[in-house]
Amino acid sequence: MNKIIPLSLVAVASLYASEVQLAPINVESTVITQVSQNAQVSADLAQALSTNVPSIDMNRRSGIANDVYIRGQKRDNISVEVDGTKVCGACPNRMDPPVSHVLANQIETIEVIEGPYDVETFGTMSGGIKIKTKAPTQKLHGEVNLGYGSFNYTKVGVTLSGGNDIIRVLVSGSSESSDQYKDGNGDTLSQQTKKNASVNGNKYQTKYEDMRAYKKDSIMSKAFITTAQDQELRLSYTANRSSDVLYPNTPMDAIRDDSNVYSVEYNVDSVNDIYKNVNLQYYYSDVDHPMSTEYRNAGLGGMTNTTNHMKTTMQGIKLKNSFDIANHKLLVGLDGSERTWKGHYINNNNGATKGTSIADTTTTNMAIFAKVEKAYGAFNVSLGARYDSTELKSEDANGDTQNYSALNANIFTAYNLNKDNKIFLGFGQASRVPDARELYFRKGPNQVGTPELEQTTNREVDFGYETDNDAFKLKIKGFYSMLSDYIYYQKQANNVAVTKNNFNNIDATVYGAELSASVYATDTVTVDAGVSYKRGEKDKALAGQTDKDLSDMAPLRGNVALNYEYKNNSIASLEVQASDTWSNYDSDNGEQELGSWAVLNLKVKHAVNKNFDFTLGINNLLDETYAQSNTYADLTLVAGGAIDIMLLNEPGRYIYTNLTFKF
Repeated sequence: MNKIIPLSLVAVASLYASEVQLAPINVESTVITQVSQNAQVSADLAQALSTNVPSIDMNRRSGIANDVYIRGQKRDNISVEVDGTKVCGACPNRMDPPVSHVLANQIETIEVIEGPYDVETFGTMSGGIKIKTKAPTQKLHGEVNLGYGSFNYTKVGVTLSGGNDIIRVLVSGSSESSDQYKDGNGDTLSQQTKKNASVNGNKYQTKYEDMRAYKKDSIMSKAFITTAQDQELRLSYTANRSSDVLYPNTPMDAIRDDSNVYSVEYNVDSVNDIYKNVNLQYYYSDVDHPMSTEYRNAGLGGMTNTTNHMKTTMQGIKLKNSFDIANHKLLVGLDGSERTWKGHYINNNNGATKGTSIADTTTTNMAIFAKVEKAYGAFNVSLGARYDSTELKSEDANGDTQNYSALNANIFTAYNLNKDNKIFLGFGQASRVPDARELYFRKGPNQVGTPELEQTTNREVDFGYETDNDAFKLKIKGFYSMLSDYIYYQKQANNVAVTKNNFNNIDATVYGAELSASVYATDTVTVDAGVSYKRGEKDKALAGQTDKDLSDMAPLRGNVALNYEYKNNSIASLEVQASDTWSNYDSDNGEQELGSWAVLNLKVKHAVNKNFDFTLGINNLLDETYAQSNTYADLTLVAGGAIDIMLLNEPGRYIYTNLTFKF
């Protein structure tokens, strides 16, 4: 049996012991492979990540385009890159998080960085996600992917790639849609809102109660051109078009989410014996995101029939130089980026502008970074540093120019006890600046943003043990994070709603541990497991509050999967996913206790031949009713009563099939 189960937890930490030469340290990250080959449930990347990486939780918002948290950190506290480019969501309410602008069936590998250990990327304060999509091949290759599932889920995906010694081209397209899923109680998305929303205006109009949950189309094209020996020009363009995406526990739905991502990259290998590589990349992305109340009862009113039309752009240029000097692997680079973000409210009845949600704001970053790796026998050391200078300019009435600077640095070490066992220890510090929403966001006459915010700094220690032998693979990792000037949303003070300057700088700590393991029971049977636990605490409660629990800290969660390879490349899997009760939560700022849950999933992937795979799966076989995402007031959610916010239940029993043809 192949001892690397697709989409199982694969630590990048391969420090194979030898006399003096060791592979680079990568134990600070986790990699999942063969993502596109295993994205049968949907193209929602958040679901694939949360299922397969213990440190990641998914925040359920809809049937698609859900968000990810790394160790309870989200938004600008973590970074997301796709082939070196950055896409920023336009929605201040996270309807279009960065991971939603790439489809899982276009992805080859994903690296998840846990902690402040990436100096190449702006904003990797508490973690990051680096996505690598499919590259063009010289040999003609094609793939057709057809999917169908419960709730009328349909997907069609096609990929073609080929070329010659001079040029290689890839074109990949995908289209998928779904009706509203039903939870374990049999309630659709609109029925959950109808049952639980306490404000009638947030419920769906009768004529829209049975509308489709979403439609998403995407196309990715690449051309790699050999310009000289060891030199290559790489061009890429990705377009995503989503329409009518329902967000049932949010007051608005997305009319559309349209994004474009362009990249031009020039790569030179083997400049000389010391100068190993130089890479220069320019990228540009834009997102257009109007969200509206028009499908809700609020859309029947005069002033409440509203659209918040948000737009953002991101462009950047990065130069990386790689050297091998006296067995020191050195990376030196320059990084610059500029993001714009703006939005305004529109009266849907007459098209008149009602006001600004985010005044036109530009964030400009310039940075220099370096990283060096060196092996000393069985001991590996990696050092990294980055200096950032960032400026924010806004047209907001309270928007004075904000300037921030930060020195980010880390050291990560690993010691090979023998060829199968290693221990590792890392220390890191990284900062991130506040964004335009946190500084300047407005709801009607109220400025929710706080223009005087300081940047947040994370100082963290990570440590652990890893073994990889013929019988099993095991990785245990602990961390302790100290957050200074952590940007935090305040809902109320002394039980009175806060309506202005809701964001505060606080100090807090987050600590926890993750475990991932694969046991090779026989040549055909493997058991995979993953567990995570984290806890977050404010140093002191916010003014007018008493709760010191930090938000978004999901409780003890884990999964165990039994995999049986009954023939070559054909695997049957039985998986249990479970969560403890969410009992440590920030009740002062919108969170609530969530019950424990456990679900059973079944899946068979059958290779008919080398060109044809068939997959049949059932998620939540026992049709359990449960919610895994809490209701921190940082998101604008629908009220579910006098006190609580509406929870959104996960899908009930979901049956899916997938056919893949390759040539």
